[in-house]
Amino acid sequence: MTITHSKEATLEQAIELGLRADEFSMIKTILGRTPNFTETAVYSVMWSEHCSYKNSILWLKKLPKDGPHMLVKAGEENAGIVDIGDGLGCVFKIESHNHPSALEPYQGAATGVGGINRDIFTMGARPIAQLNSLRFGNIDKDRTKWLVKGVTKGIGDYGNAFGIPIVGGEVFFDDSYNTNPLVNAFSAGIVDVKKIISSKAQGPGNPVFIVGSATGKDGIAGAAFASKDITEDSANDLPSVQVGDPFMEKLLLEATMELTQTDAIRGMQDMGAAGITCSTCEMSAAGNVGMDIHLDRVPTRQANMLPYEILLSESQERMLVVVAKGQEQKVKEIFDKWDLHAEQIGEVTASDRVRYFMNGELVGDVPAQSLVLGGGAPQYQREYREPAYYQEYKKFNIDQISQPNDLKAVAHKMVQYPNIASKRWVYEQYDSMVGTKTMTTNKPSDAGVVNIKGTSKALAMTVDCNSRYVHADPEVGTMIAVAEAARNIVCSGGEPSAITNCLNFGNPYNPESYWQFVGAIKGMSNACLKFETPVTGGNVSFYNQTVTNGVEVPVFPTPTIGMIGIIEDKDTLMTLDFKQKGDLIFVVGESKNDIASSEYLTSYHGIKASPAPYFNLDEEYAMQHVLKGLIKQELVNAVHDVSDGGIYIALVEMSIPRDLGFDIVTDSEIREDAFLFGEGQGRALVTVNEDKESEFLEFMVDTGVSFTLLGHVTKGKLMVDDEHYGFIAEVKNLYNNALAIKLEQN
Repeated sequence: MTITHSKEATLEQAIELGLRADEFSMIKTILGRTPNFTETAVYSVMWSEHCSYKNSILWLKKLPKDGPHMLVKAGEENAGIVDIGDGLGCVFKIESHNHPSALEPYQGAATGVGGINRDIFTMGARPIAQLNSLRFGNIDKDRTKWLVKGVTKGIGDYGNAFGIPIVGGEVFFDDSYNTNPLVNAFSAGIVDVKKIISSKAQGPGNPVFIVGSATGKDGIAGAAFASKDITEDSANDLPSVQVGDPFMEKLLLEATMELTQTDAIRGMQDMGAAGITCSTCEMSAAGNVGMDIHLDRVPTRQANMLPYEILLSESQERMLVVVAKGQEQKVKEIFDKWDLHAEQIGEVTASDRVRYFMNGELVGDVPAQSLVLGGGAPQYQREYREPAYYQEYKKFNIDQISQPNDLKAVAHKMVQYPNIASKRWVYEQYDSMVGTKTMTTNKPSDAGVVNIKGTSKALAMTVDCNSRYVHADPEVGTMIAVAEAARNIVCSGGEPSAITNCLNFGNPYNPESYWQFVGAIKGMSNACLKFETPVTGGNVSFYNQTVTNGVEVPVFPTPTIGMIGIIEDKDTLMTLDFKQKGDLIFVVGESKNDIASSEYLTSYHGIKASPAPYFNLDEEYAMQHVLKGLIKQELVNAVHDVSDGGIYIALVEMSIPRDLGFDIVTDSEIREDAFLFGEGQGRALVTVNEDKESEFLEFMVDTGVSFTLLGHVTKGKLMVDDEHYGFIAEVKNLYNNALAIKLEQN
């Protein structure tokens, strides 16, 4: 059949769409002819970094994928699945929506939430919890305040309306994110392992349906937009930002859940990046089949949409479903019930090609495998080079910094820094109680914990990354991110199971940015192997930077780690809050004379050039193993990891929930500021009832892991080395309100 709309695309058009000259030549070779504009547009989005991972896949393949709980490994489906017992699996994933959020923060963040939830329920899982990891620039800038307010409102409005609780997350501020914020959205769901839905198309002759919303011109070429720099001209790309409708998504969820109870589905995939193009090509390639798709049958919101506009639209709340032949009416009845579109737009074929028709005319004919990750899409090994700053940072020595005379004044400043202070202003916009599964709303814990109803288990989940550490040393900093995620799971009483990642970096063609990416992959691999937490999948987001007068300024490298863990007995959930006056406070793990890359060094002293904080993977693993034993044997009644802000901030966070306090003595062999505010890794604080002190000491001596008695819990006074640091009510007020005050300042 002759292709119509067949005016050959030019090299200039291909380059304008984001393809390189050599890639355009590759396409000609694959097709045996020059592609038309529609086909070139298809290749441009499918070969974009966002869809093809062409600059990262060779390194991503080095990440560990095997673990004791794996059901579906990375790359096999839309998301990874781990076995949580009782015939259930946990489907979870994290993805970025950085570029859209930089231009239109409300819709950019909202549609990020919608997209990640669809990845979960297209596999037959009902989402039960969400997390998010957010990065913004200088909080004193008006634009940063606008971005913070827009992003958090977008996340809250969409998540709250959709009805899935947001149970945790993180917010971090640094000048490197002034132009390009990071919005990473995580979702987890529960699925009956016998009812997992595949994204592989199968069965030549089976009908192909588009279900959900109508298709419009919003989000066209969004995948290509996400694969280039943010510049002063990026406002012109606003059509690439999608528009979300959480109420429509809620209907789509319920219709999909009902559909999964039938035998009608032979494959299903969310329409996210690259829309119909991506879902048709990826499902066909995964199932080693083809498809014939009739674009004129797609329900549209605008009249006279062109073939490439329909193909590349990233309108939200849509999915592609391959239906068992003969079950078409059943599908239509379910979606009619929920007042959603369900239109047959094509059928599976026995070929290896995806063909697109418009009003009976063939407008595109492409081999599916040539378009997808692991098939014919290009794979590049980029040059990487250690940046000069790396060795300069290593020259830092603590002796260069004089210890302040008034550490009480330092402590009061510390609790008010945006990276330390309570993120209450943010999370109060989120509904953490919807669905009645959240266990940590009134029981503060280092991880978000969700009840798995009908079982004795609970799921613990967290997102973590201190990007300042990663910038200082990508390999060590990423190992710390994995270790802290595991530490948060363990401190909540869970067993770390697996991770998903969101890898946010600068331009992959910049050798120094790519060096950071390579280091992060190496560090992640080492830590994941140690903790037996395989990588189930995730997202790579390059081009996070701004270009000003030709100079590229990348964001801090930010490999966000989303980790889940299993709490076998939900009654053993461990919280971080002090329980009663007189309980003994111990630090488990060894404190070091180290302030490198700490919030104290960076914000109080204004020193940005220092290495990552002290970290030893074996010591960290041993310390976490000890925490598991202490919790299992019920020897401790509160556990909290030492991380941002050091021991002092950890103590304040343990004091606030019950308005208690602490009386501690610092280590005379370590500088007092380093002991209080240093962020050396491998430590956690625990409290022990005096009645269990002997058992605790006996247990700890046998482990060989360092531990130190700091002091005891008070009724509300904060004491350090016999100096009065104030009362918890005063400090709590500073801690809880600092961020809101900053955001509301003109």
